[in-house]
Amino acid sequence: MKLVFGAVRPCTPTISKNIVATMHYYYAIANNNNNKRSSSSSIEISCSSLKHGALKRSLATQSAKLGKRWMEFQGLNNWEGLLDPLDDSLRSEILRYGQFVEAAYRSFDFDPESPTYATCLHPRSSLFTRTRVGETGYKITKNLRATCGVQLPRWIDRAPAWLSTQSSWIGYVAVCQDQREIQRLGRRDVVISYRGTATCLEWVENLRANLTNVGPNQVGSMVESGFLSLYTSETAICPSLQKMVRAEIERVIEMYGDEPLSFTITGHSLGAALATLTAYDITTTRENAPMVTVISFGGPRVGNKGFRSQLEKSGTRILRIVNSEDVITKVPGFVFRDDDMASKESVHVAAGISGWVQKCVEDMQWVYADVGQELRLSSKVLPSLNKRDMATCHDLKTYLHLVNGVEALDDLPPLVDADVDNVSKKKQVDPSHVASNETRSQRNQSHATMIEDVVYQDLSKQLDKVASAIENIFENQLNFGNLYEKVMKMDGFEENMLVSQFDHLNGDKTMATKLL
Repeated sequence: MKLVFGAVRPCTPTISKNIVATMHYYYAIANNNNNKRSSSSSIEISCSSLKHGALKRSLATQSAKLGKRWMEFQGLNNWEGLLDPLDDSLRSEILRYGQFVEAAYRSFDFDPESPTYATCLHPRSSLFTRTRVGETGYKITKNLRATCGVQLPRWIDRAPAWLSTQSSWIGYVAVCQDQREIQRLGRRDVVISYRGTATCLEWVENLRANLTNVGPNQVGSMVESGFLSLYTSETAICPSLQKMVRAEIERVIEMYGDEPLSFTITGHSLGAALATLTAYDITTTRENAPMVTVISFGGPRVGNKGFRSQLEKSGTRILRIVNSEDVITKVPGFVFRDDDMASKESVHVAAGISGWVQKCVEDMQWVYADVGQELRLSSKVLPSLNKRDMATCHDLKTYLHLVNGVEALDDLPPLVDADVDNVSKKKQVDPSHVASNETRSQRNQSHATMIEDVVYQDLSKQLDKVASAIENIFENQLNFGNLYEKVMKMDGFEENMLVSQFDHLNGDKTMATKLL
């Protein structure tokens, strides 16, 4: 369905006064709902509005603190003194970067029956709006794709999409463009955000747990084969994730290299592993690179001690947020005690394994090392997490709730999935672990019924303006052929926003008919 007030001049529509009344009614309902919602004192826990009692301090004070000490919050001193207890400003930044990852999940088309399966559902210009993360001050400059490097049989082209899709949308690059946000942050920040595992072939890559050299000239620095394959593989029509990232990083540095600049790479699950590889790639291949920081959620192990040593030598800062009950953070491979460990407390010790077993594991190239600084949390102490199955413990929303409630767990309401993809209000298993069985029409219906408050109100205002223009035509018996021009000339009319929101109604003909 194309919006009749879009970029293409429409034919003369047939409009009744009932539709005009419907538009005004929609506007009235929106204002009424907005007033009710604004007067509520309850805490809404969602990825776009996570709150914490300790974060009620003056925004001006926090902004000044962050701007002056931004390098410290980006890990210059390995977050010394900021993790125990968790600093409020750092907590806020972790949650903010978590929203970028959530936006990547919400933008991915999980429906294997969809013709756009494994692509991004939204254009770059409206991705943050459509995924309800709110105003970020960032502009998405590049979409990123990852490619499976596993050799596939010739018959795979005849297999269904969920089995044969080799390259898929994995995330994006976003550059901070808002001057007020740049001032608050103390620098221009560039975010690279990755989602977690979503396709069958990505799962295949995840299971390739043996270590391999990260590069031909970097002997001894080894990483998980599957993760490296997803980062470096390409096809005849799709360049590798590595090439896409390098090209965009080069462009951004050339454009903004003369001002304070930072790269913050964030991801969940598989995305956390790719974030670590991306940071390694930037800091080890580019001289005098800007400050590179990784904020990872629920990430698996990525490489061996040689890989960790190279990360430390290059100055890469990594903050791993780990849930003690999340088994994904304990795989792949084994970690053995070593006298030269950067942090003994952050390494899982495979105790009781005899020397010959350890040697066998080493020969199989399964000895890994945890990297960076760890922020360890536990879902056991969160009362609202009644279900502690593996998927829930690994869910990104669980991580964001734990970060949000580290010091006030009892103040948090029950963990509720408030995504636009959840209509039934049942806890939805994170799509990075189980393929969604929700149909495309159901998802589109959820978009139409769960439009975020601010967007909902803005859309209603635009509809009210359209209704007023139609009323004017009725009252003055004007030609409907002039409707397009009249609407476009109205003060405050935002065509792009209206087009964006009406796309949510694409699969709901009943709702679309009522509004149009």
